[in-house]
Amino acid sequence: MPPSAITIGVLALQGAFHEHIKLLHHAISQLQSENEQDWEILEIRTPDALERCDALIIPGGESTSVSLVAARSGLLEPLRDFVKIHRRPTWGTCAGLILLSESANRTGAKKGGQELVGGLDVRVKRNFFGRQVESFEAELELPFLSAESGGEGNEELFRGVFIRAPVVEKILPSVEGEQKVEAEREEMVVAPGKDGVGQGEGSWPVEVMARLPGRSRRVMEELVEAEGLEEEVGDIVAVRQRNVFGTSFHPELTADARIHVWWLRQVLEAVQERKNEYGER
Repeated sequence: MPPSAITIGVLALQGAFHEHIKLLHHAISQLQSENEQDWEILEIRTPDALERCDALIIPGGESTSVSLVAARSGLLEPLRDFVKIHRRPTWGTCAGLILLSESANRTGAKKGGQELVGGLDVRVKRNFFGRQVESFEAELELPFLSAESGGEGNEELFRGVFIRAPVVEKILPSVEGEQKVEAEREEMVVAPGKDGVGQGEGSWPVEVMARLPGRSRRVMEELVEAEGLEEEVGDIVAVRQRNVFGTSFHPELTADARIHVWWLRQVLEAVQERKNEYGER
């Protein structure tokens, strides 16, 4: 008997959600050649729709606009519960990475006008590479796409699309509740703390999944903090912390579904683990 369908939500308030859905269908068609797992894809605009999801993608777009629309739609708190309490698999691209960060600079967001979901213990610097006209593409090494890491075993360089992209400026310590040290910085906006399932049950480190060479030059030119980056150089453009994944770039704006295939495999593992642990479907 085939297993119950896994429901993937794509937050559809603003941004490139159609593009994510297209690549998800392509990725699912590849996975269905391996097993009988059924998948359902939903556009998420309401809390009720979010409740149906096993996993979620927050697409690229304009993070301040997404945050404001989510607040008006009554989605902010359900999103925080989904990510930070229930720890359902969540992937944010570009603006989605900003929303999933625990701390982000206020550039481009007036005080009080931007709220974060949180879930990734990182500080993000938005628009790191400049304005829209300074957008670019770059070849990225993504070791997590290897077969050993649950990928397809295709380790060819991935063409990353960077549009007003953020970078992870600092890996933050894992703390209970709000990142209070970050909140003391006037130039930062910080996600509110959440207590419950998934909080205080052990420290889950942030994994650096990809870097874009060039960090050392940028640090020298703009004196950007490089705390927690050890001796490795390169802008951090992809991170994962337990079931929460974030990328600075836009895989959905390419025809390359490898990251979507890899992420769906992570979702499948997480759903199976939850079923074994809690007896869920």
